[in-house]
Amino acid sequence: MTAQQNLRVVRPLVSLKKLVVESLRAAIGEGRFAPGDRLIERELCEMLDVSRTLLREALSQLEVEGIVQIIPHKGPIVAVYTAAEANAIYELRATLEEMAGRCFVERATAGERAALEAAYAELTRAYRTKSSKNRLEVKQKFYSALTAGAHNPVLEDMLRLIHGRVTILRATTLAEPGRLSGSAAELGEIVKAIQRNDAAATAEACRRHVMSAAAIAEQILSEEATNPGRKKRPARRLI
Repeated sequence: MTAQQNLRVVRPLVSLKKLVVESLRAAIGEGRFAPGDRLIERELCEMLDVSRTLLREALSQLEVEGIVQIIPHKGPIVAVYTAAEANAIYELRATLEEMAGRCFVERATAGERAALEAAYAELTRAYRTKSSKNRLEVKQKFYSALTAGAHNPVLEDMLRLIHGRVTILRATTLAEPGRLSGSAAELGEIVKAIQRNDAAATAEACRRHVMSAAAIAEQILSEEATNPGRKKRPARRLI
């Protein structure tokens, strides 16, 4: 074996697949691909510089998460949700996050409370920027801190799955005029209730936040259902 061969870098398949999944999830969450858009394998392979086999594994993972739908004889598309389906998702999410908020107050350590407050501070800064990518990342950081402090691994797993389906809906609702400030205020009420050690108020604030997003999502999806010829947003290169 030559010295040149010894220096060859081997990309771990598992880690690379995770990166592909995360890149596609982020691109869809940011609205680079709109609901219903076809995900053309050849183009995605070129964008991501990965093999078709690896891409298909990543798309299968996103299908499990409810972010991608694979249509027979058509291929993968960005998942499309009706208003009724969105309501079902938010209904379950509200119940889970209500429980997460209550458990957080009862079980979180001082360090976990500090991490949540830091995530909220970062979120309020991000919401003042124009970067949708940064907003979605910090929103996820806030929820990660909340679920970590709840100390219920089953609840955490269930929320991770439901948040996959919420990815598309969240990008839609946060784009609604005035929703960013409203969302930040609602999350602020959760943090304030936690600081008061009020488990019931925290749970209610969590539910109220989710249902506010649900109402906006239902309105948007209902309007889109009555206007199926709406203009599609162009896909942009993944970075």
